Amino acid sequence: MTELKKDTATERWLSYREEIKVLDATIRDGGLMNDSHFDDKVVKGVYDACVAGGIDYMEIGYINSQSQFPTSEFGPWRHCREEDMRRIVGDNDTPLKLSAMSDAEKSDYEKDILPKDQSVLDMIRVACYIHQIPLAMKMAQDAHDKGYETAVNIMAGSTIPERELDEALEMLRETPVDVIYVVDSFGALYSEQVEALIEKHLVALKDSGKEVGIHCHNNRQLAFANTIQAIIKGANYVDASFAGLGRAAGNCQMELLLSFLHNPKYHLRPVLDCIQKHIEPMREELMWGFDYPYMVTGVLNEHPRSGMAFNSSKDRGDIVKFYDDTMAEE
Repeated sequence: MTELKKDTATERWLSYREEIKVLDATIRDGGLMNDSHFDDKVVKGVYDACVAGGIDYMEIGYINSQSQFPTSEFGPWRHCREEDMRRIVGDNDTPLKLSAMSDAEKSDYEKDILPKDQSVLDMIRVACYIHQIPLAMKMAQDAHDKGYETAVNIMAGSTIPERELDEALEMLRETPVDVIYVVDSFGALYSEQVEALIEKHLVALKDSGKEVGIHCHNNRQLAFANTIQAIIKGANYVDASFAGLGRAAGNCQMELLLSFLHNPKYHLRPVLDCIQKHIEPMREELMWGFDYPYMVTGVLNEHPRSGMAFNSSKDRGDIVKFYDDTMAEE
């Protein structure tokens, strides 16, 4: 449903779609840049800003396998144990819903995801590649049976053959999954491709009661623009992060998204305050955001791991060397 609000600065009436839900992925996706080693004050700062900013969901981290991601190497937000989450949010007696992501083949989901009545979480999102759809369906069913809202994020959307995506959507349509996400993992998609993918999802899921979401990376400086295009085409669940903090080139910036949506329930100042106090001070160390090696991997529709390795090497800054070396491998 489209609503109207009056912009007091311009005296214009602005429309917004109240069905849109905003999910903050700062700690979860940003944890890919520091092995989920965030100080509690940073996690609490993001949580408080999400509450004050009227954001709908905060994804506080992963629930992934402690054997694959040992606690000696990875911080608490790779596992989202109840005691760690409650240390930050208590019982979360707020309108903000909490989410955690569980990766297919990287999660001991049956034992690590507790029944909903024992957890402060509200939603479980399952991340998978297209060949992992059968496992993702089992994981989502498990989370649904435990009482959670559920979502499936089909990663690397820019690489999926159309026939395989059609088959996956047909299978997911018959599950209790609430939201299915288009994910531009490599930041490779242009707006017309995003539009086509959103439309394909909407047609495949018509009358199923399921929502479509969008999660964009910023390798080509298009994460915000592509998120807008997805919203225009009908995506109602949208991911963003504070200052775009996320793996490699990062995500759609929350501060840009909230200012675009016009919904009066969202408040920009708490987000900017958190960015100033907690997020920007980490930029020099974590080095996320648009960068030329990440642009190159986006152009090539590849995972940014080579760019991340290059930026951690002695050659960082020699962008022509990265381009020449990468193109020589093609």
